Order: sequence, then structure tokens, then C-alpha cells
Amino acid sequence: MSQKITYIKDFINGERVKDIFLIADAQMRESRNGPFWNLCLQDKSGTVEAKIWSPLSQSFASLEAGMFIVAGGLVGSYRDKAQLTIEMLEVLDPEYNSLDITDFLPSSPEKPEDMMQDLDYLIAEHMVHPPWKKFCRKVLKDEEIYKRLLNATGAKTVHHAYVGGLLEHTLSVARLCMSICDNYPDVDRQVVLAAAIFHDIGKAWELTGGLTNDFTDEGRLLGHIHLGVEIIDPFLQKSKDLDAKLKLHLKHLILSHHGELAFGAPKRPKTPEAFILHFADNIDAKMNTVFAELDKLEGTGANWTPYQRFLDRYLYKPEKSPDNPSSKCDLKKTEVAQCSLPLKG
Repeated sequence: MSQKITYIKDFINGERVKDIFLIADAQMRESRNGPFWNLCLQDKSGTVEAKIWSPLSQSFASLEAGMFIVAGGLVGSYRDKAQLTIEMLEVLDPEYNSLDITDFLPSSPEKPEDMMQDLDYLIAEHMVHPPWKKFCRKVLKDEEIYKRLLNATGAKTVHHAYVGGLLEHTLSVARLCMSICDNYPDVDRQVVLAAAIFHDIGKAWELTGGLTNDFTDEGRLLGHIHLGVEIIDPFLQKSKDLDAKLKLHLKHLILSHHGELAFGAPKRPKTPEAFILHFADNIDAKMNTVFAELDKLEGTGANWTPYQRFLDRYLYKPEKSPDNPSSKCDLKKTEVAQCSLPLKG
């Protein structure tokens, strides 16, 4: 078996399944009938408790979180939750590299490669100063940076904390910034875009990603803001055609994007462009958190979420206006005109 077919969210009580899973937790326990394994299996759709009863349990001396396995067995129910009784299990070789990690970990609905391409489209559209365009593409096409960005998470917890989350957040912040710049034509939209693309690049080094998604030594000792400036600085030094003051401004935007010293910003925003980046970053982080919590209400019949510690409030799911257009509305100008009220002279 080399490709995942069945996902945990689709388990049906009483059916037999056989597929690839990631072990999120493994504990050996004792029962009247002998030792048994209590596992938590995971894929991108969720988790399920699984049991390996004796005598089969004694066939596995060691099972650990992070292992990929092929498991087959019967889906049952315990305390109104699905539970898998494992009847066969094969541990896959750690070097088994044909698996798509996004099948097993929560991930962005957008493909990372597509999001990287969308970033390049923004560069092509908005970067009219050749040194800016060359600099941005040099960084993004660096082999190590490209590889890290593809699967990087946007945070350890709270917002965009899933595979591809960093690129999803980066792309969203970049688009928000360009929309805001449309309202303020005097701002330098090119430095804003460059900073939006690279403001969180240090997170690809700050966090390990994967199952644990924990902080690296560099992440704990330096943090993603310092790491981000450190990562792009060699590219800035090699960019001889880019004015020194533009380079300085870019660094300021990255260093100040958290807004306040109390929120981890080494510097507070001191230019219009820095304020734009800070607020766009904050908007996207907050909206991702809000939508993620409201999505959990789907199918529950509830309109209020539990208390949200990170937002310091409860959240409410409101009724939407009839015929509410989506954010990706594709109405033609003529259709919009037909719906518009006539202007009075």
C-alpha cells in the first residue's frame, strides 16, 4: 500500500478498514487478558483511538509517536466516539518517502506549490523596480528556502498552525497589503510587498513542523523576527542595484511587524508602510483564528463558541444576509451596474 484512500472522518461503525496512518501517541497498558497497546492514530481529517489487544499486542516491542503504519481492523464505538480494533499492523520503514505528509497532518486547502506561484504573480504585477523583483525572486528560488517554505507552519498554535500555513498566511498578508495600498497611492507598495512576503520567513527555521511542530533551538533563542532578517540579509548584501535606504526600510518593516514591544516587536512601526504591514498581519492572524473556531460549530446547532483565551472573548456565528456575495465574487461590471442605485445630481 503506497497511497492513502480511507480517512478517519469517514469511518463507519461496523466496517472494516485497512489503510496508512500516523501514530500520534502510543502507550502499552495492562488488562485482565494481558498487555495491550493504546494508540492514537492520525490523518489530516482527525484522530481516532485504536487498540491492539493481546496476544497480537505482544508482537510489537515498540510503537512510538511519529511512526507511519499500515493498520487494518474493525471500526467500533466507545463513549460515542469511533474506536478501531486493530487486527493487523505493519510499521513502515522510516525512509518510506512516497507518502504525502499532507495526507496525515492538518494542512492548508491550497497546494503549497500553487501558493508559491501566486506569490510570484504578485511580484510580477507589483514589482516595477527591477532590483526589487530580482531580489524577491532570488530569495524565493533559493533551494533551501523554497524547500522549507513549502511545508512550514504559520505558528505552533493559534493561527495557521498546519502544513502550508506559513505560505497561506504570507500570501493572504501580501494580498491584504496590496489592497490597502490601493487606498493610499503615496505609499511605497513595492517595499510593502517585499516585506509582506518575507515578514515571517524566519518561522520556517523557528519551528520544526511535522507531528510535534515544536520550537527549534534557534527559534527559542532568537525568534522568527531576528531569524527572518538574518536569512534575507545575505541576499540584500548581494543585491548591489538595490538602494541602501530601501534595504534599511525593508528591515524596519520586518522588525516592526508585530507592532508593539509588548508583542515581541524589536521596533515599533515608524513609517506608513510599516503600519500597513503590521495591521494586515494582525488582521489575517485574527481572522484565521476566528474562522477556525466558528467552523467547529458546524453541525452542532450552536451559535456561540467556548471562551477563546487567545482572543479574550466568546465568538458568535451570525446569520448572513440573503444572496451575500463571496469574497471571490465574479460579477461583471454590467451586472454590478444593474444592481447599483442611480446617483442623484
